Amino acid sequence: MAEASKIPDVYGPGTHTDKTFVPVPQDTERIFRMLAAETPGFTQDEALLSKVKFTGEDFPVIPGPIKAVSVAAALHAMAGVLADEILTLRGAEDKGRQITVNTTQAGFWLGTIAVAHVGGEDVVSLVKQGKTKSLIPDWEQGWTDTPLKYRATALYPTADPAVWYSLHGSMDAPPVLKSIGVDPADAAANASNESAAAHIAQHTSNISPEKLEMTNLLNGLCGSICFTPEQWNNSTMGKSLAAHPVINVKPLSPQTPTAPVAFPPLDPNDKRPLAGVRVLEMTRVIAGPQISTILSSLGADVIRVNPPHLPDINVLQLTLNAGKRTIGLDLRQPEDSAILQSLLKDADVFVQGFRLGKMKKYGLSQDDVAAMAAARGRGIVYVSENCYGPDGYYAERPGWQQIADAAAGSAYVTGRSLNLPNNEAVLPSLPISDMTCGLLGAVGTLKALRDRAVKGGSYSVHSSLVAVNTYALRPEVGLYPREVVKECTERFQWAEMRGQHHVLDLLVTVWDGWKRVFGASYLEEGSGWFQKFDKSEFDGKSLSLLKPVVGFSDKASTPEWKTPSLPYAAQRAAEVKWA
Repeated sequence: MAEASKIPDVYGPGTHTDKTFVPVPQDTERIFRMLAAETPGFTQDEALLSKVKFTGEDFPVIPGPIKAVSVAAALHAMAGVLADEILTLRGAEDKGRQITVNTTQAGFWLGTIAVAHVGGEDVVSLVKQGKTKSLIPDWEQGWTDTPLKYRATALYPTADPAVWYSLHGSMDAPPVLKSIGVDPADAAANASNESAAAHIAQHTSNISPEKLEMTNLLNGLCGSICFTPEQWNNSTMGKSLAAHPVINVKPLSPQTPTAPVAFPPLDPNDKRPLAGVRVLEMTRVIAGPQISTILSSLGADVIRVNPPHLPDINVLQLTLNAGKRTIGLDLRQPEDSAILQSLLKDADVFVQGFRLGKMKKYGLSQDDVAAMAAARGRGIVYVSENCYGPDGYYAERPGWQQIADAAAGSAYVTGRSLNLPNNEAVLPSLPISDMTCGLLGAVGTLKALRDRAVKGGSYSVHSSLVAVNTYALRPEVGLYPREVVKECTERFQWAEMRGQHHVLDLLVTVWDGWKRVFGASYLEEGSGWFQKFDKSEFDGKSLSLLKPVVGFSDKASTPEWKTPSLPYAAQRAAEVKWA
C-alpha cells in the first residue's frame, strides 16, 4: 500500500519518493504512529498515543530529501510516551498530561553540537573566530591539525567512476592516509583543505572500491563503499540488521530472573520521570553521549567516564555533558577498573559505545554485567551503540556516522538530490545518524526501565547508526519530491555541498542557512528555545543549551537539565559517588 503512493528510484535504486508533499508535523504524526505500531512492547493504547501533539514549521528545515527531522521527532515523541508511562508508575497524578514535540526544534536538535551559546555568543561564531581554543579543554590530540588529517574523513571517487568511497580518519588519520599511499606530511597537499582533498582524491581515483574496502578490513580501519539503498538492503549485512526492530530491546542474556525494581519515590523537588535512576556511561564522540544526555534531561543521575588516553572532540563538551558528572578512567589500570566496577554494581543502566567485543577484556561484556546483576538480585539495563548492529559479520567492525551514512545509502541519495555528476555521494548535512542513534538508545532505555519496574529482569538495548539511516529510507517513510528539495535549497540558500566536505563544514553551512531564515525567532539566546545557565566551567561564562525536544503540560515533570555541561573528566574519579 505504501509503495503505491511513491515514485520509485527518483534518487537511485531502492528509493521511494512521495508523490505529494505533506506538512512536516502532519507527516511526523503518521511516522510516529507507524513506529509505535512496529515496536514490540510499545503501548497501543490510543489514550496514551493521542497525548502527543506535534507542532512546528510546515516546510522542511534541513537539506535533502530524507525525512530525518520527522523520524527524529517521532522518536522523541516515543520517548515522551514512555516517560509519561513511567511517571504514572511512579504515582505522578495524570491530570490530562500532554506531550508536545516541535518538529522544527527537532531539526535544530540534529545540529545540537553547534546550537548553543557561551558567554552570549553562538558556538559557530566562536569556532569561526578561534575562540574555543582557550575556552574548552583540549582532548583532540591534534586529530585535525593539518588539512590532510581533516580531509581524511570524507567521501572520495574510486577507480570505478560510478562508485564513491567513505574514508574515515577515526581521530588518527595518518594510518588511513598511508594505507592509500598518501604521505601525511606532504607539504604541498597540506597547503589548504582544498589541496588536501584533491590530493586524496587523486590517490583514491586509482584504487577500486573493492581494494579500498579490503585494505581497510586488513588494517582494522574504518571505511565503506557508498552503497545505494538497494545494494545495502540486498547485502548480507543489511539483511542481518533488518531482522531486528529499529528500537531493539531484549532480555539480557544469560538471564537470571530478578524481581521487579520499583522506581524510587518521586522527590518533591525533582519530579522528572527518571529522577533517582543511576546511569553509568562509557562512550565517546556523539551517539553514545547523546543517549545519556537525553536520560539526564529526564532526571537520571549520569556519571560519564572518558578514557584519558583516547581523543575526543572538544566542542562536544559544551552540549553533550549537560546534567552529567564526568570522570576519567583508564581501564588498563587496575585501580581505575576497580572504581568503575564499584560504580557499576549500584547502577541501573550501563551505556557503552565501544566495539561489541571490546568490553569483554575489561569484564564489562553483556554476559559479565548480566552475571553481576543476577548476583546482586536486581536487574540492569545494558545499552550498546555501534555502526552495523548487534550481530552479523560486520557487527564488530569499527564505524562512525559517516560510515553509516555511506553504507545505508544516505550519502548516495543526498548526492543524487544535489544533481551532482558521476554518482558523487555527499554526507547528509548534520550528524543525523549520530544524534538519532543516540535517541534510539534513549527510547530503548526508557522502555527497558519501564519493563524492569513491571516485570523484573535485566535488558539489553542496542542502537545502530546504520539502522536509523535505513529506517529513514524505507518506502513507508518516503522521501521528499525534487521540487520540495529545490524549494528548501532556495529558501535557505544553502552553500555548496560536496563529497569532500567534512560533516563539520556541512553543519556550518546549515547553521548559516538557519540564521538567514529564522534569526531571532528560534536561534537567538533570548528566543525562548534555550535553557540558560548563568555560569559554567568554561571560563566561568554563561552557557545556553537548546531545550530538550519533549515537553509536558505538567511543568514540574518537563525534561530539563539541572546542571550545565562539564568538561571531560572534570571531577576526581575516586571521590564521585552515587547520590
